[in-house]
Amino acid sequence: MKASVLPAAASTMLAALFLSAALIDQAAAQTSTGAPPVSSDTIQQTEQNQAKKSKVILERSTDENGQVVDQKADGPAPNASSGSSATSQQSAKASAQPTAADTERSALTYTDFDFDLRLRPAEAHLAVRALVTVRNDGKVPLVHLPLQLSSDLNWELIRLNNRQMPFTTAVLNSDADHTGQLHEAVITPPAPLAPGASLQLDVTYSGSISQSTKRLLAIGTPDEVAERSDWDRISTDFTGLRGFGNVVWYPVSSVPVILGDGARLFDEIGDHKLRLTGAHFRMALTVEYAAGLAPNVAQTIALINGRTVPLSTSSSTDTTLPAIATAHVDDSVLGFETPSLFLANRTSHAATNMTLWTRPESDANVGTWSAAATEVTPFLQGWLGVKPRAQLVVLDLPEDGDIPYETGSLLATPVRAATVDVLDGVMAHALTHAWVMSPRSWLSEGVAHFMGTLWIEKQQGRDRALATLDNARGALTLAEPESPGESDGQPLVACISPVYYRTKAAYVFWMLRDLVGDAALSAALRAYDPAKDTTPDAFEKVIEQAGQRRNLAWFFNDWVYKDRGLPDLSIESVYSTPASAQGSYLVAVNLANNGYAAVEAPVQVISDLTTVTQRVLLAGRSKSVQRILLQGIPKEVRLNDGTIPETQATIHSKLIESLAPKP
Repeated sequence: MKASVLPAAASTMLAALFLSAALIDQAAAQTSTGAPPVSSDTIQQTEQNQAKKSKVILERSTDENGQVVDQKADGPAPNASSGSSATSQQSAKASAQPTAADTERSALTYTDFDFDLRLRPAEAHLAVRALVTVRNDGKVPLVHLPLQLSSDLNWELIRLNNRQMPFTTAVLNSDADHTGQLHEAVITPPAPLAPGASLQLDVTYSGSISQSTKRLLAIGTPDEVAERSDWDRISTDFTGLRGFGNVVWYPVSSVPVILGDGARLFDEIGDHKLRLTGAHFRMALTVEYAAGLAPNVAQTIALINGRTVPLSTSSSTDTTLPAIATAHVDDSVLGFETPSLFLANRTSHAATNMTLWTRPESDANVGTWSAAATEVTPFLQGWLGVKPRAQLVVLDLPEDGDIPYETGSLLATPVRAATVDVLDGVMAHALTHAWVMSPRSWLSEGVAHFMGTLWIEKQQGRDRALATLDNARGALTLAEPESPGESDGQPLVACISPVYYRTKAAYVFWMLRDLVGDAALSAALRAYDPAKDTTPDAFEKVIEQAGQRRNLAWFFNDWVYKDRGLPDLSIESVYSTPASAQGSYLVAVNLANNGYAAVEAPVQVISDLTTVTQRVLLAGRSKSVQRILLQGIPKEVRLNDGTIPETQATIHSKLIESLAPKP
């Protein structure tokens, strides 16, 4: 087995920490296969509260072997509808038995969202009418169509072809939402939805969303950690809804998953993002404020899917009427992201390629954040071009200890006091997202992590940068299949786990750097146009046209389009003999690649006078002999320099028996 089994208590705590760190870094790659308990007083209380609205029909937990166990819940099935009319209440029925299977949940893909969304921040209330288009990506016709929301929200109406549809409702235990539960509505269309076919649904739902730490408290997370991780809410000062994996405020279809069950929750989040890539998104946002309390637009930031949208207010001479603010998102296309919504009262501060929106208590820290962005910008311009595609938006979170979150060119983080030396690393990563805005996770996140390590190289040296890469390699080796025949793995073009689209992708760009050189790689990153990225090989074509127009099909095939695992390099033997030229030696190095992924690896021969480096192409499951001529008595041979991730060590060394004349 690759992964170790941790005690339940340790696994429980790790699960909570992973949830926090996955918002900004590589948490999903560092899970364990422990079996923590998933029931607690918190979950029991939640179930009792929800019993007034619907019936828990499925409880999901893990047994002592770490396997998922589903159990049907017992008890009465009261009316689950919270509709706004008698008609809607009659259309919803609490389900005594599961009416949708996991195969149906995983088959349904959303391809189009059109929202009319209304917020009442003072009441933490959200009301939505939406047109959603779903497609059957499964292999068999779908008899049932399952639609899910946060348990904070209630289904009211579902229409198909202007006809109101009856639906059953249920509560599913799933940590895809901060409450630890989802409200699932299931409709049965007049005819099964055929594979590849689509239909449009008109749905209405509403509810109040307050900060909830139920899922983290249920696995024993300390209160303070839970509050800093699950900060999503609707309130007068701050509204933050991060979407699936945090707050399911829009319709989804997903397989119920729990924290502590290895990486399943994080893989489900990644799969959700991948399936939404390319979906069309529109929204009309209306925010209702108390009479006479219209927001100051200059001090209010609204972001939808990580992008700033302008707010406009309507005024009335009647001071008894509510104040209204509106915003619109016309037809946009989702990338590898979860739809998100932010609305906050903050003060804006312009900086180099960045705008910070801060709380009053953070205003004093703006100077160092701005200085860090200014310091990093010339470095990014040298690699990525003079101007970014967008401005980075830094949104100050409500509490200093809140866990950061990023999506696109938005970084939601506490704007805390820190030195420029600390912040410039953060800026190198975050500002890269303003330059490289790809719908592909391995490009968007991979380039950001690559630039972050290049900044470390610039400031602290190459060894430190490669050591940073190596710190995450262990998690990658656990995730990768030992052989292509063992499992499909996760090709970068379709990967869902952060350890792939961050760690492995960063390694890929380091290897490309060695293959084509800094100038060619920089030219490719500058020339890359996300609007023209319509095929998986788009970036390969861009980089092949830069520099020497080198054919890189072999590399992209093994490292991007397919997952062949990691190489396993070794120096099998070394032979050295004097050459004809005086003082020179010919060194024959027998190399092997016992892995399945091809690499071009650096081979160094070191003598007492010089060091000679050559690159050798090692196909998967192959051997090669490299002959190197150098001056001076050879002392050591090294293979790989840390830029190629391997299953074991990433630097191999073999000493050469001295050939110096004996006295």
